[in-house]
Amino acid sequence: MAAETSAAPVGAARRAPVWAVLYGVAVLAGVTAAALAALSLADALTATGLPDPGPVTTYGLPFVRAAGEIAAVTATGGLLLAAFLVPPQQNQVLDAGGYRSLRMATAASGIWAVCAVLMVPLTVSDVSGQPLSSRLSFADIWAVADLIDIAGAWRWTALLAVLVTVLSIPVLRWSWTPVLFAGSLVTLLPLVLTGHSSSGGAHDIATNSLLFHLIAGAIWAGGLLALLAHALRGGEHAALAARRFSAVALWCFGAMAISGLINALVRVRLSDLLTTTYGALVLAKAAALIALGVLGWQQRRRGVAALQADPEARGALIRLALVEAVIFGLTFGIAVALGRTPPPAPLNPNLSILEVEIGYDLAGPPTLARLLFDWRFDLVFGTAAIVFAVLYLAGVRRLRRRGDAWPPGRVVAWLLGCLVLLLATSSGFGRYMPAMFSIHMIAHMMLSMLAPILLVLGAPVTLALRALPTAGRNAPPGPREWLLAALHSRYSRFVTNPFVATALFVVGFYGLYFSGLFDAAAGSHAAHVAMNLHFLLSGYLFYWVVIGIDPTPRPIPHLVKLGMVFASLPLHAFFGVVLMGTQSVLAESFYCSLQLPWNTDLLADQRVGGGIAWAAGEVPLVVVLIALFVQWRRSDDRTAKRLDRAADRDDDADLAAYNNMLAELARRERERG
Repeated sequence: MAAETSAAPVGAARRAPVWAVLYGVAVLAGVTAAALAALSLADALTATGLPDPGPVTTYGLPFVRAAGEIAAVTATGGLLLAAFLVPPQQNQVLDAGGYRSLRMATAASGIWAVCAVLMVPLTVSDVSGQPLSSRLSFADIWAVADLIDIAGAWRWTALLAVLVTVLSIPVLRWSWTPVLFAGSLVTLLPLVLTGHSSSGGAHDIATNSLLFHLIAGAIWAGGLLALLAHALRGGEHAALAARRFSAVALWCFGAMAISGLINALVRVRLSDLLTTTYGALVLAKAAALIALGVLGWQQRRRGVAALQADPEARGALIRLALVEAVIFGLTFGIAVALGRTPPPAPLNPNLSILEVEIGYDLAGPPTLARLLFDWRFDLVFGTAAIVFAVLYLAGVRRLRRRGDAWPPGRVVAWLLGCLVLLLATSSGFGRYMPAMFSIHMIAHMMLSMLAPILLVLGAPVTLALRALPTAGRNAPPGPREWLLAALHSRYSRFVTNPFVATALFVVGFYGLYFSGLFDAAAGSHAAHVAMNLHFLLSGYLFYWVVIGIDPTPRPIPHLVKLGMVFASLPLHAFFGVVLMGTQSVLAESFYCSLQLPWNTDLLADQRVGGGIAWAAGEVPLVVVLIALFVQWRRSDDRTAKRLDRAADRDDDADLAAYNNMLAELARRERERG
């Protein structure tokens, strides 16, 4: 808000319409959610068997949630625009448009935090069936949230939103805006743990699809609102922002359509779409998504095209964006009402223990055939493996089209790394990973040891820097410039420090399994996703520093790299030995609850996992040592060639000077003799 009050009079005059539009969309979403949720109140009370919590909770909860989600996506969109849609000044300080967008995001994030705080007592009231006027104080309600998963998720949301708000207040430079943008997306993650997708059969697929759905929707809706606000204020670079956001919106539309379809197929029969209130809301949400897609296509043809022809012709973009904003408000209201409406009867009413705990059944004990061919596609990491492979091949193709060479060995290494990632998460290894500790450890080693080495040897950063076009002098920075900024940032210099990279790689083993964290996380699908992400990222960071072909912010001598490898190996081997010798079972209550008839000796299975961890360090050691030896030899060859070229240019002046020095020393020695 500070930037807007200090802006020119024209900017101040345009401040009121911007916030009027944003408040209007939030109120529209809230009213829609409250009205639709009230229509299904009787069904909800019948399904839960709880008493009516009163009108404040009945109408207030969906209203606050829908309005808060509009505030959340506004914060995301404002930070998206400041970080990537409009360029900063030459000194990397945000320009007027980016700074106003950042301040809008700060205010919206604060509102999102307030709404999340209000959702805690409203959720406690809704789950308990007690009105807010009961004797519980706010402090008591905040403490009771520990016992209610949904209320606890809202408490985490409030804390994360407060953190983003506070951190964004002093920001003036561009370098912090991508970090804050990522943080605004993190505030949405607790919502993935709430609602119908986090329970029942196939909840792994439902939760992963909801993750894509929420992030894509936040970027699309928030980016549209931020672009609309930027256009209403008359901000600079509107044509560039519209063109960039148009490309982002297209990908978001595809992600929302596919993830929404997957989520609906997991929960709803086709016949339920026409016979239940839940199905009717699904159809209404699908119709709104189609309408948004049509409007987005019209926006590309008319609004964006008009701006490219004349940067001041913003009328078409504003008119279409206003209509899109209204539909987004209705869509968010429908989505919140959908979460409050009891779903139809489950597709499989007789769920097994495994389907309740991990989301799916297992055919029997793990055999080689089942581990290799009994697949269950992981929407997060399986999709990432395919996307990484496609993007890499697209970069290689761009290089070869312009006549540049790219080593085939790097292509093979990258594709093999993507294949290992796919196998570890989507084949039988990924399917059995949550149910057996030994298979979990195999997948862990694949994700932290094998896949990162292969991916690092593919040199993706070098490929991106060569394939992406440069922005040019005095042109707005693009993806290549953003990548360079990230590569040379203080954060990159910190995490690529040999001690930090080694600590993140090794301490993760001990901190996860010997601190009680694994016991708490074993039964959570979201925790398994977080563990896999940590394994992959910490392994990639370590091997990037040790054997990476890509440039790092700080050059490290080969002897230091070799020291990192030999320092981490004893710690890794010791971890496996300790795990083999321990007498207590990790996550015993969770593994016992699965009641697998072919996995009754949990301690023996855990010792097998420890042996796998102990032995898995040998293969990476061989690969790393070979890679370091090859790099060392090539470095010496390059140094020798450079010296030879220098000698050819100056007739070996360095050698002649050295010989002259030796001759002079010999002459002086003779004279003294």
